[in-house]
Amino acid sequence: MVTYLEEASAVQLGELRGVIALDGPSGTGKSTVARRLAVTLGAGYLDTGAMYRAVTLAVLRAGIATDDEQAVLTVAEHVDLRVSADAEHQDVLLGGENVGSEIRGQAVTLAVSAVSAVAQVRALLVARQMRIIDEVCQERGGIVVEGRDIGTVVAPDAALKVYLTASSDARARRRSLQDSASFDDTKRDVDRRDQLDSGRAASPLQPADDAVWLDTTNLDLQGVLDEILALVDERDLRGVAAGR
Repeated sequence: MVTYLEEASAVQLGELRGVIALDGPSGTGKSTVARRLAVTLGAGYLDTGAMYRAVTLAVLRAGIATDDEQAVLTVAEHVDLRVSADAEHQDVLLGGENVGSEIRGQAVTLAVSAVSAVAQVRALLVARQMRIIDEVCQERGGIVVEGRDIGTVVAPDAALKVYLTASSDARARRRSLQDSASFDDTKRDVDRRDQLDSGRAASPLQPADDAVWLDTTNLDLQGVLDEILALVDERDLRGVAAGR
């Protein structure tokens, strides 16, 4: 079962109406940008990557080989996973345990591409992601969703699709600072993830045809936010019903 954590108090409608889809490879700043964007617009937030990471952690804890697709799928089908749709409180609960930090560890990072490449696992989680998006939009009016197949698969009718990109060196530098790892090791991991995510048969990493490309190589966080908020206003997505 995969659900999202409902807030205890009534949720006020935010400014955003509809879905903003943020896609792109590792190290482009998707997570930070998506969270800040959601907070700025009073919108819901969904990190689809955290869902794949949580399933991967469940697979590792069960001692299952990541290339045993049927066993991996069985775990995904029965996992007790709840994710927060609140950008300021990003709880990821696995069997009631908050695993938000553990899913960012090296063991999960090395295994998540293999788990997320299982077509039936992706189909299962995508269906649940779509349901969460619908429920949050009904409650809050809008949601910012980040991942690697949002504009192409999860929310193909999103009101705004942005594909974040950056040079591999820039992405490796950011990741190495974030993870306190060496640049060379991080660069190899970034290149490995790019190859796996772009080359998988099920929902490969690629921009939607109607996505706006945004190169973050030479932009700071505020610069990226300003660019996306300008697109939000250009499309009149604040306080107006926007299609998903």
